[in-house]
Amino acid sequence: MNSWQLRLAARCIRNGGVIAYPTEAVYGLGCDPFDAKAVDRLLRLKQRPAEKGLILIGACWEHIAPFIQEPTAQQRQLLEQSWPGPVTWLIRAQDWVPEWLRGKHPSIAVRLTAHPVAKALCDQTGQALISTSANPSHQAPAKTPFKVRQYFNDSLDYILNAPLGKNKTPSTIKDLETGAVLR
Repeated sequence: MNSWQLRLAARCIRNGGVIAYPTEAVYGLGCDPFDAKAVDRLLRLKQRPAEKGLILIGACWEHIAPFIQEPTAQQRQLLEQSWPGPVTWLIRAQDWVPEWLRGKHPSIAVRLTAHPVAKALCDQTGQALISTSANPSHQAPAKTPFKVRQYFNDSLDYILNAPLGKNKTPSTIKDLETGAVLR
């Protein structure tokens, strides 16, 4: 991957596009979480019910902090021990966070990614991004750009072709309030 590809992917996101990009274990679908039309399109492509909610990734704390209520010192320590990395945390959402992001839940799923391309994409856009596995619901997550194209044909605005991380499975999902492991 070169910087031109990264800039093109970021421009697609800023212009309301939906893209695929590599993450720690699988390709993800992403868009601007503030763009309701882009999020709706992503959900339709994935055939995912909006009430389930979505994951946001960021490159730094400043990318995800606006979406979540301030964690306690102990909770913040748990986050810092697992981030950046493949652990997604459910954290109580700020009141303004729309249902198209959190679904029917009071919490939102967030992660600080360690994947260099996903991190660079967040840095290039200057914000958190949607990150949901690149597959239609009930299908295996795509692990190659070829599989992404098989699933979505020409429905995506861009596929950022770069290596996946070394993880074998998608991120672990934990609840910050209870410590429960949900995936």
